[in-house]
Amino acid sequence: MPDDTGTDAGPAADGDEAYKSAAPEASQPGRPAERRELRAQGRRTLRRLLDAGLRVFARRGYHAARVDDVVRAARTSHGTFYLYFANKEDLLRALAVDCAHRLTDLASDVGPIGPDAAGRAELQRFLRRFLDIYRHYGPVIRAWMEDQVGDRHVDRLGRKAFTEIGDRLALRMRESRVALPGGEPAAVGALMAMLERFSYGVASGRVGAADPAVLDTLTTIVHRGFFGAPAALGATRSPASPVAPA
Repeated sequence: MPDDTGTDAGPAADGDEAYKSAAPEASQPGRPAERRELRAQGRRTLRRLLDAGLRVFARRGYHAARVDDVVRAARTSHGTFYLYFANKEDLLRALAVDCAHRLTDLASDVGPIGPDAAGRAELQRFLRRFLDIYRHYGPVIRAWMEDQVGDRHVDRLGRKAFTEIGDRLALRMRESRVALPGGEPAAVGALMAMLERFSYGVASGRVGAADPAVLDTLTTIVHRGFFGAPAALGATRSPASPVAPA
């Protein structure tokens, strides 16, 4: 189907499934399109450009990526790109807003995590969604961590989203009444850092395990270490495979 400029879009070029439409339907366009009401076809074109941007940023890195790479990956034209985004920085900002909304939604949806089987199930549900978001938005989250976004409003969105996840996990730790030797702030900081590094390992392929094994192993570590689960309550699958050499 032709896009908004009459260009035949065709299938996405680098068909990495991790970066295909796991994002919200109501994605934010860049500055050129932010005052326009997009029709259904325009929203599909926007989504295709955003997905292509994620694939290109993941493959080439944000600094090395070019608008030309995104246009080729999306199978569209430069004219179409500039209808939606002013430049690649504008594209990254739109992706960052999408990611922040997904993380904020996740934070609000974390239920009680006790040391029992029900708590483990809720924790695993949260971790599965966190890993899924990181797989999809890994290049954006890394750009945040490396201070590449260059937009204070979007940076605040990112900090707010991660802070809300940390605050919700801290609340669940307090509810579980687990003893935290270093105190709650240290525990939350350590847990968030571990989740970010673990998720990066999975998204980059350096943790070479099938998803169920990875998720079970991570759930067991977090449940025992931060929510007081007994050793008898744990994963039933095989442990995750070792980290692959760099």
